Amino acid sequence: SKCYKVYRIVRVDDKKILTYSKKGGEKMCQIVTELLQDCSTQNEFIFSLRCAECGSVWKSKPVRFSRADVIPPTEGKRVIFDTLYKREKAAALEMAAQKAGEVFSQCPICHRLVCDRCFLICEELDMCVSCANHLKEHGSPVMQGEQPA
Repeated sequence: SKCYKVYRIVRVDDKKILTYSKKGGEKMCQIVTELLQDCSTQNEFIFSLRCAECGSVWKSKPVRFSRADVIPPTEGKRVIFDTLYKREKAAALEMAAQKAGEVFSQCPICHRLVCDRCFLICEELDMCVSCANHLKEHGSPVMQGEQPA
């Protein structure tokens, strides 16, 4: 089981972002689902999040709706399909938020969510590129190159 300890709750764009520290020191940022943009269709669920620094857009892996392309034969089945759609979409949203937390970090100074190309590992305090430049700090990006899908 995963054991996380909350060490900070902040607000970004009037939404709470919970930042966690995992046992063993590995950091993770749990993205509140309301921050994700819904790009879903009737057949698949997709969500995105934009880096506040470089503007790059991360998209979740598409999750196909289990009843995609099936036309409900009755009004009763339509109600069932609608309920299944909502349930599956909620589950896909939670998975997307978890994955986004693996490729985005929250700057402890400006509190913006930035992709791992724009988040630097610095000597004393990890931070986004903008804050590092402003404070004349140096560091290495968490990740080089393209963001994973």
